[in-house]
Amino acid sequence: MPGIRYNSPLLRRSRALITRRRHWRARAVFWLGALTVGLVSTAFAKLADLAGETFRNVSAQGTSPWLILVLPLAFCFSAWVAQKYFPGAQGSGIPQAMAARELEGDDRGLYLTLRIAAGKILLTLWGLLFGASIGREGPTVQIGAAIMLASAHLGKLQHARGLILAGSAAGIAAAFNTPLAGIVFAIEEMGRSYQARTNGVVLSTVVIAGISALAISGSYTYFGTPKVVPDFPRDWWLVGVVGLLGGVLGAAFSKSALWLTRRIRRWKPARGIWKLVVVAGGAGLAVAVLGLLSNGATFGTSYAEARSAVEGQPLAPGFFLAKLLATLASTVSGIPGGLFAPSLSVGAGMGHVVGSLFGSSLGLAAVLGMASYFAGVVQSPMTAFVIVMEMTATQGHALPVMAAAMLGYGVSRLLSPEPLYHGLARLWLADALRLRRMRAADSAHGGPQV
Repeated sequence: MPGIRYNSPLLRRSRALITRRRHWRARAVFWLGALTVGLVSTAFAKLADLAGETFRNVSAQGTSPWLILVLPLAFCFSAWVAQKYFPGAQGSGIPQAMAARELEGDDRGLYLTLRIAAGKILLTLWGLLFGASIGREGPTVQIGAAIMLASAHLGKLQHARGLILAGSAAGIAAAFNTPLAGIVFAIEEMGRSYQARTNGVVLSTVVIAGISALAISGSYTYFGTPKVVPDFPRDWWLVGVVGLLGGVLGAAFSKSALWLTRRIRRWKPARGIWKLVVVAGGAGLAVAVLGLLSNGATFGTSYAEARSAVEGQPLAPGFFLAKLLATLASTVSGIPGGLFAPSLSVGAGMGHVVGSLFGSSLGLAAVLGMASYFAGVVQSPMTAFVIVMEMTATQGHALPVMAAAMLGYGVSRLLSPEPLYHGLARLWLADALRLRRMRAADSAHGGPQV
């Protein structure tokens, strides 16, 4: 036909993409990696729930005095194993994935390998088995990124940074059945240098991982469905108060976590294994004491307490503050574990208290608290309100949830200009660059200096 160039470069490239075996092999490896992220995330979620339930059953609802001794020992063991056998697996995992995107080549292997992913799973389950105030969402991000990076190496795929981004998003999407939150998280939190050409990679990875998770777990809302009965314009006062308080508390947590982490790294009196023992043991003791004082409510993710608040059930007024402190102790302890679910629990408890004072819908107040406090902690308002709406099925009340998240973010940004995950990522990036310089110096001198 006239006007069609059968040998045009575009047509030749299209034909090559369809017919060449290596392109199909790369696609197959990519799809298999995305499917693996979904399956691993789902299995991890079920094991994490089982570990938390086992702790509750064994500890008689978390009120056994022997926890004062056992928890510090469990924290010390986890921190020691992470440092000795799985360096790079400590903490949330999101900062490590962010740091890996800034690194090149083999340096990414410091934080994103299948070995580290395996250690992350095992030690996060260990922490939940002993009541640490941690979640599985941050670890799932690092695990998803590690799996996709391994797929890239296996299939000789290009654009490793985009695949890390895709694996991180898929981890969030598959872990909580929140596909939109996974995509928004990739753009807002992980993708400071997000490129439009990664759109297809992120979307397809999230879809494949999400479908595999959905096939196993079915459709569900993580925190249930609240009995939300908003009364506007009266409840806009509730949005304002909860938003402000969530921003203040979120900034306090973020600044405290960064300050404590940096102080611990610079702490001179104790070094090596003794620093690990003192910090992890002290954090474990704090978590145990707070758990006993709250009758076990602050142990683990506190999923049951958060769900009760969302569904409008009674909740102890001091729960949210005790949970905040327990999560802070777990975050700086050096053990692997995330803070999404614990932070959402803090927000639900905080909102519940404000709702009680205002005589408003307790379910609505809890949902607003989750959005505002979480946005205050991570300073990612879009991720906050999308993940809260997907996890509580409150899309019909999107506007107040968005407003609370934006207010929490704005207040937190004023009080704590450095976002938590970005600040922690800089520390991991500095460690990687320091190790690179040491290796270069050793190579220049003919080997490690004794």
